[in-house]
Amino acid sequence: MSAAGTTAASVPLLEARDISASYGHVQALKPTSLHIAEGELVTILGPNGAGKTTLMRALTRLTASMGSVFFRGEDISGLPTHKLARRGIVMVQEGRGLFPQMSVRENLIIGAYLHAAEAEAQMGTVFELFPRLRERIDQIAGSLSGGEQQMLAIGRALMAKPQLLMLDEPSLGLAPRVAFEILSTLSELNRRGIGILLVEQKAPLALKLARRVYVISLGKIVAELKTDEIKSYHDLARYYLH
Repeated sequence: MSAAGTTAASVPLLEARDISASYGHVQALKPTSLHIAEGELVTILGPNGAGKTTLMRALTRLTASMGSVFFRGEDISGLPTHKLARRGIVMVQEGRGLFPQMSVRENLIIGAYLHAAEAEAQMGTVFELFPRLRERIDQIAGSLSGGEQQMLAIGRALMAKPQLLMLDEPSLGLAPRVAFEILSTLSELNRRGIGILLVEQKAPLALKLARRVYVISLGKIVAELKTDEIKSYHDLARYYLH
């Protein structure tokens, strides 16, 4: 879709065209394209090593990449990661990336560096979504449970007031009940108008949340499906072997 000559309503929130990335001589992500509409929740599924994380890092320029990326019709291909955050694109990476020796409050405040004047109000929104963080506000981040650390990682991202929230495996290593709680919170964020791009291994949960799914295999998106078109996980699994 061309950014030029379209109405504002038809311009995607995010659009990537032929984006690719390599590690040395190994092409980890082959030229591939995707888009996310305003207020949409899209999930990326695929087997381990398929290129899901590389795709997310390429979109946010955490990994050097080729191709074009547009945000609300503006070409942002050459912008570094911190300038993408200023435009409202925020990513929660696998591994969470917290400051383990700092408190919950301090981690959240760091996340508000773009909106320092609104930090307290935004913190209230985070606590509304994750009440346990309010209870542990002065606790050292490294002493939190795995689920609480993931809540804090998402909460810190929300402090930047994202328009597009990108998450890489937010349920990784979590008990099913905690994973369900966190993914349900993402659904609530989406209902509040935040676009979400989600990489997730727990396909059943992800498919309940998303409107569309991209399947990536061997470094390339091999299918784009509406979730209501997927009748069984066998329909989905065949793309993993593409």
